[in-house]
Amino acid sequence: MHIPDGFLDPLTASLLYLISLFFLYLSARRYFREGGDVYYLSVAAASIFAAQMLNWPIPGGTSAHLVGGALAAILIGPFGGCLAMFMNLLVQCLLMGDGGITALGANAFNMAIVDVFVGYAAYKALMRLTHNRFLSAFVGGWLGILTAALACGVEIGISSQLFSLNVTVPVMAVWHGLLGLVEGLITASIVVHLDRRGWFSRGHLP
Repeated sequence: MHIPDGFLDPLTASLLYLISLFFLYLSARRYFREGGDVYYLSVAAASIFAAQMLNWPIPGGTSAHLVGGALAAILIGPFGGCLAMFMNLLVQCLLMGDGGITALGANAFNMAIVDVFVGYAAYKALMRLTHNRFLSAFVGGWLGILTAALACGVEIGISSQLFSLNVTVPVMAVWHGLLGLVEGLITASIVVHLDRRGWFSRGHLP
């Protein structure tokens, strides 16, 4: 899902940089103001970083991989999840060439904002309705990566002269909709495992 350099027009890339920086600023203020711990932020970032190393190429020049935004949000809150995801994206971009520098704002918007906040909102809404942590985390993981992929498809579609929206959006939606089932299952399994060991009862969330 990492967008390389050259896939976005300057206006789209610049606008998404501004939006992402604004959300990162707000997330940093909220996370640490609400008692967020650097230790848990670092652990979440490192864990998601390892999971994101699994990549599969998909048509159109981009790739599909586990994202982990919803998982990070469920474990340390959406503001901490946003920061953890951005830390990963920054390292991957600057040190590993995974995602372009000009597209870092877009990649942050998709994976550190859309995936994190949509996945977390779905998880919380289902928890209130069903009180089923496995189902809630599964849907949060699946919906988070799907909406992030849709955003990515739209961004490439409106920027690219090679691929139109009716190509980029279906490709990203279909592949990540399927991959999202795996992400949802992994997210739910980890959340339930940690729940059984008292993660949520001990109040790790900020």
